[in-house]
Amino acid sequence: MEMFQKPKARTLSLLLSASFMLTTVLTGCGAGTSKQAASPTTAPASTASSEPAKATTAPESKKLVVYAALNEDDIVQIQKKFKEDTGIEIEYLRLSGAGEASTRIQAEKATPKADIFVGGSVEFYEPLAQQGLLEKYTSPNAKDIESRFNDPKGYWQGWYMGVLGIVLNKERFQKELAPKGVKEPATWDDLLDPAYKGLFLTSNPATAGGGYIFVADQMFRLGEEKGWDYLKKLNTNVHHYTPAAGDGITLTATGEFVAAMSWAHDIVKSAQKGYPIKVIVPEQTAFEIGGAGIVKGGANTDNAKKFVDWLLTKPVGEMNTKMSNRYSVRKDVAPPEGMIKIEDVKLVNYDREKASQMKPDVVKKFTEMINK
Repeated sequence: MEMFQKPKARTLSLLLSASFMLTTVLTGCGAGTSKQAASPTTAPASTASSEPAKATTAPESKKLVVYAALNEDDIVQIQKKFKEDTGIEIEYLRLSGAGEASTRIQAEKATPKADIFVGGSVEFYEPLAQQGLLEKYTSPNAKDIESRFNDPKGYWQGWYMGVLGIVLNKERFQKELAPKGVKEPATWDDLLDPAYKGLFLTSNPATAGGGYIFVADQMFRLGEEKGWDYLKKLNTNVHHYTPAAGDGITLTATGEFVAAMSWAHDIVKSAQKGYPIKVIVPEQTAFEIGGAGIVKGGANTDNAKKFVDWLLTKPVGEMNTKMSNRYSVRKDVAPPEGMIKIEDVKLVNYDREKASQMKPDVVKKFTEMINK
């Protein structure tokens, strides 16, 4: 057929000639560009070669979305200081407790809204890590921290420590219970006194990190069977279980209740504001390792890593101790003013790995117990 016939000799010659000329021109252009790029005096070539890089480089993010299981004033100060130090703006959502934050992260796993989860005990971080919802990251600053505050797997980072205590309204106690011969509670067992019936609060272990650690504390100090017996007896005295550990402080400070279980550092902080309350740290109390964990799939992961690095610095440790009365995980940061020295606290032998593993079953059994 005609379409498969060879071209005439003159046509083929013209095509070969054009091809040769085009190759020569392109080779010449390439050589010319190479010479210009090598010459430091040829400014236009340098400018031209840098333009494509600028066009394809995304602008550096100056934003960080934080889910905070912290007091409002604490996260506000953190927000302000982090921007001063890094130029990065924190957008935060304050949640009532670590349990609520954890639940939210699980619900949003398909389209993560947060970049980092901060505050609350690391027992709430471990299940998220197991579900693949946290980004693995070990800060270079973690080398300055005692090993028990660093996740060996790299999914969470401890940055503060708190101990559980009892908040007591001194005025109501002296008016209502002292005349009955009741002594101030010195141990967790003292709270089983019938005199506290309807006058005592604690928090729900399903929603509050402190609430769960308190429940686990009883298991570790008494054993599982006796621990559950204790919780059942205490339940008869508990007026209700609050969503967050800090709620009990507020309700006791304002005189609505005589006593509550909460974090010692938060109790001291409220007492310093002039409320008629005091903190009691019982023997065999438990402690939390306050955590931070990067949410996998967040939009600003690099900034989340910068935030973890920042949390572990000495100045931030000192700031947090001053504003929250929490103990820093850094040994070079002094204990908070008005707080018992950590070496003087008689801590329970708290198995954090076991506490994390048994949490779902314990919360389920506890919820069934209080709803009977």
